[in-house]
Amino acid sequence: MVMAAAHWLCSRQQRAALVAICISFVFNTNRAVAGRQIIRSSIGQDHIRRNLLDNGLGITPPMGWNSWNHFNCHIEEKLIRETADSMVSTGLAALGYEYINLDDCWAELDRDSEGNFVPKSSAFPSGIKALADYVHSKGLKLGIYSDAGTLTCSKQMPGSLGHEEQDAQTFASWGIDYLKYDNCHNTGTSPKERYPVMSKALLNSRRPIFFSLCEWGQEDPATWAASVGNSWRTTGDIGDNWNSMTSRADQNDKWASYAGPGGWNDPDMLEVGNGGMTEEEYRAHFSIWALAKAPLLIGCDIRSMDNATLNLLSNKEVIAVNQDKLGEQGKQVTSGTDLQVWAGPLSDDRVALVLWNRGPSKATVTAHWSDIGLEPTTVVKPRDLWEHSTGSSVSETLSADLESHACKMYVLTPK
Repeated sequence: MVMAAAHWLCSRQQRAALVAICISFVFNTNRAVAGRQIIRSSIGQDHIRRNLLDNGLGITPPMGWNSWNHFNCHIEEKLIRETADSMVSTGLAALGYEYINLDDCWAELDRDSEGNFVPKSSAFPSGIKALADYVHSKGLKLGIYSDAGTLTCSKQMPGSLGHEEQDAQTFASWGIDYLKYDNCHNTGTSPKERYPVMSKALLNSRRPIFFSLCEWGQEDPATWAASVGNSWRTTGDIGDNWNSMTSRADQNDKWASYAGPGGWNDPDMLEVGNGGMTEEEYRAHFSIWALAKAPLLIGCDIRSMDNATLNLLSNKEVIAVNQDKLGEQGKQVTSGTDLQVWAGPLSDDRVALVLWNRGPSKATVTAHWSDIGLEPTTVVKPRDLWEHSTGSSVSETLSADLESHACKMYVLTPK
């Protein structure tokens, strides 16, 4: 019999209840609200959360692509259309990657005479509505970017502060499906005051739009943003290097208990395939993001990625951990060492496990059942998600010899 550690067991019961609530909310919104209030009783603004649940989004972490990590401000409609084409032709769309998200620099610096956003004519001459129509024709969704300040971070386009209702209506009229909302040039006002305004405006637009708060973790959004958005950044921007990636993983980890269906911790977008890390480091990056139920937003140029990158991003078994219906964020269960064990419960009493060597040389990493929520006598079948192989039944511990910065990822299924 599998028995979770006490804190996991409690959390698992909560998550199971939450999944049931999310599934049934269309039939009984009031009961869904009550369930949310029980589970997140410390979170205010329940009237906003009640309506936000109605968008039906974020039941599992979002999957897709974002332009910033690879292209920065160098985006235009041909690139976005080709990216949508590639998402389909590579098979990534069929695996669940559905959002094609524009980041900063898509608009002119000045609004029009009526105060509306103006798509940058040199980059998006056909307009955003036409682009959304094209992306939708591929069976995908289009995301866009704005800022809870007077300017975006690039200073090349206006923010939405003071224009929330107008901009939300614009986004809805264009057919936008996802909004990443940044935190630059914010006049010093608390994000707890600025972000709910856009949340309410999106609800008033009457179009389901996934709301991604990019607040950088400055005021611990995990503790309050579940009443406002579908995901919230817990860290500063990621960089395409080992130290940045690992530090984002660690910063995000402390908020694991706050994530769940409808609202996810976000340690920033994936750097897999951008060239700054080794294949093994990217494998660890993708594994930890999947285990942590982070949004899986590809950040490379998928039009020209190599086979190694495609193989990493298209691992169905790793993606399944991220998208598991239980919605429980995995976390680090060891401390004070470079030889790390990360784990989390999955549906059907399974456990997801990552053994990770963050040290400078080859080493053996061992998971003890007592650390990962299993009774020592529990016998499991370990499924290696990267080798796509099932090992012999084991109990008490599982070990792997790992090169520097390498990992192994398993799903443990009790016999």
